[in-house]
Amino acid sequence: MGCNSLFSVDGKTVAITGGAGVLCGSMAKGLAAGGAKICVLDFDDNRAKALCDEIQAAGGTAVCVKTDVLDREQVVKSFEFAVGELGQIDVLINGAGGNKKQATCVPPESLFFDLDLDAVRWVFDLNCLGTILPSQVFGRHMADRGEGVIINISSMNAFRPLTRIAAYSAAKAAISNFTQWLSTYMCQTHSTNIRVNAIAPGFFLTEQNRFLLTDEKTGDLTPRGQQILDHTPQGRFGDPEDLLGTLIWLISDAAKFVTGIVVPVDGGFSAYSGV
Repeated sequence: MGCNSLFSVDGKTVAITGGAGVLCGSMAKGLAAGGAKICVLDFDDNRAKALCDEIQAAGGTAVCVKTDVLDREQVVKSFEFAVGELGQIDVLINGAGGNKKQATCVPPESLFFDLDLDAVRWVFDLNCLGTILPSQVFGRHMADRGEGVIINISSMNAFRPLTRIAAYSAAKAAISNFTQWLSTYMCQTHSTNIRVNAIAPGFFLTEQNRFLLTDEKTGDLTPRGQQILDHTPQGRFGDPEDLLGTLIWLISDAAKFVTGIVVPVDGGFSAYSGV
C-alpha cells in the first residue's frame, strides 16, 4: 500500500460535533478536501449551514444538523439524520466543548473557594458528558458494524493544568482518561477494528480565547499570551490547519494499530520544563 492510499480519507463518512467552531470547522474543510463526506453537528445551525455551503462550493460533500450534545433525543435524531444522508458513519469526532467565565479563577476578583458550582457543572457536562453521549449513540452503530473510529478532543490542560481554569482542566483530563477507557472497552467487548484516540491541541487562537491571549484593540500579546509563547519552543500559536495531519493519520489506515492514545499538537509546550 502506497503512502497516498495509506493516509487516505477519501469516501469516509465523518460526523463532527461542535463542527462549526474554529478548530473543528477547519477539520471539516480539510477532511472534505480529502474526499470525506461530512455531517456537521452544532448547536449554532446558522454557522453550521454556512460551513456546509463553503464546503459544497469547494466541491465537497457536507450536511448539517442542529444538535445539543447534552440532549440524548437530539443526539439520536442527529445520528439518524447523518446515517440517512451519508449511509453510515465511519468516524465520530467529538469536538463540542468550551469553558465558562464563572468557572474561572482570576485572583483577587474570583477565588477557587467561591466558584459557581453551576458553572463548574456546565463545563464538566459540556466537555465530558458532551463527549460520552455522542460516543454512546454513534459508538453503538460502530459496534454493530464491527468497525469505526472515534476521535476525542482533549487539551494541553489535561497534561498540565493551567492556572485559572480549574474546571476546564479537570474536564479535559477526564476526556483523556475516557479515551483510554473507551478504546479498551470497544476492542475487548465489540471489535478490534474500532479505534478510539484523542488529539490534545496546544494553544490556538479561537473565539473563546483570542482576547485572553491578545489585546482586542492593539492585537499585541497579553501577559498571559506572552507567557504561553515563552513556554512554547516553536514560539507561536497553532493554526487550525496544524491539526489536520494528526487527524488524518489517526482516521486513516496508517494508524490501524493505534488506539487509546492522546496526541499533543502543541509546538513543544508539553516537552518544555521552562528551564
